[in-house]
Amino acid sequence: MGLIVQKYGGTSVGSIERIQRVAERIVEYRQAGHDLVVVVSAMGKSTDVLVDMAKQIAPFPSEREMDMLLTTGEQVSIALLTMALHQRGCDAISLTGWQAGVHTESVHGRARIQEIDNRRILAELEKGRVVVVAGFQGISREGEITTLGRGGSDTSAVALAASLKAEKCEIFTDVAGVFTADPRVVPSAQKLPSISYDEMLELANLGAGVLHPRSVEAAKKYKVDLVVRSSFTNEEGTYVKEVADMETGRVVSGVAHDEDVAKITVIGMPASGGTLSKLFNTLAAQQVNVDIIIQGSYDSELTNISFTVSADDLHKALETLSANQAALGFERVEHETGLSKVSIVGAGMINNPGVAAEMFRQLADQDISIKMVSTSDIKVSCVIPAEHTGLAVRTLHTAFGLDVKEQAVVHGS
Repeated sequence: MGLIVQKYGGTSVGSIERIQRVAERIVEYRQAGHDLVVVVSAMGKSTDVLVDMAKQIAPFPSEREMDMLLTTGEQVSIALLTMALHQRGCDAISLTGWQAGVHTESVHGRARIQEIDNRRILAELEKGRVVVVAGFQGISREGEITTLGRGGSDTSAVALAASLKAEKCEIFTDVAGVFTADPRVVPSAQKLPSISYDEMLELANLGAGVLHPRSVEAAKKYKVDLVVRSSFTNEEGTYVKEVADMETGRVVSGVAHDEDVAKITVIGMPASGGTLSKLFNTLAAQQVNVDIIIQGSYDSELTNISFTVSADDLHKALETLSANQAALGFERVEHETGLSKVSIVGAGMINNPGVAAEMFRQLADQDISIKMVSTSDIKVSCVIPAEHTGLAVRTLHTAFGLDVKEQAVVHGS
């Protein structure tokens, strides 16, 4: 039997009882002859608790100190899980991200993994041990503790699977797989038996919380076999694979939503050729991720630029723009909150014109205003008022035939 990398999310290890169940599952895999590297998140909502504690002390705490604080959550989980394995006679050892050789760029809060020195892990596996690794964390060249961003344990798991050439990477979570929409919003959502890397990447980027986008990116790049499964049952999960390996008649595979959206409009920027480059390089230098962008000129010399950022990044984006107003030469900045982004995703959209028109018609029929639009070959996203999010998701889920097992093909009008 080969090596498997497993990842257990915060809900899966959210209590001592659940940690005990995870330990039992791991022992079953070991008894079946598998070598295991297990990546673990912080218990339940403990990361949220730590964030709340920090913000009670400082509204905008140091990113370095936040990394120092938040990485303690995973260290609690790995130690407790390893103890539970020991109690079952299973030889295991816990390692922090830096002990496991996870080296990242020198960025706090959302660092990217640059390389993994897997010698320690391989040595522990050689001793017949289960290696329990703290997800979400690593270390920079300067020796600073870093984190990979919320949900980064998925990325840790896939990166380790690629480095170790694992047979597969199993992501255990509190849902049975990847669904056509969030079942909490759409009770009739269906579990997908399989989905392409590209579709999953779009869904993850667009708000589907089941997988971290960078983990899907890494799985596609390094051809890691990825499975999303429930930690509470033994049912088959969803396999994430190349679209060429799939047989499906779906046009739209899923509907995603993201309620963490803010819109910024920079008014009166010089309409020179380098305007966009200057503006977005300035934001990127401060680690502000920009999503949808719309540029509208109102005379030959000046232009307005609207774009979306996550609500969490709004304060940093506004501060950055204010500090660089003179250099960028704009007149003023306006911003809007209380927005969400609703998206449809499907590899079948490439060969089916009219899907976007159908989406717009469905939203218009519900009197839902569309503030911004973004498209790619396999997705259409609309920014809408947040109070209409649930209605929009349910409407689109039904319109594109995702409420039933046999999905209908909607070509639009």
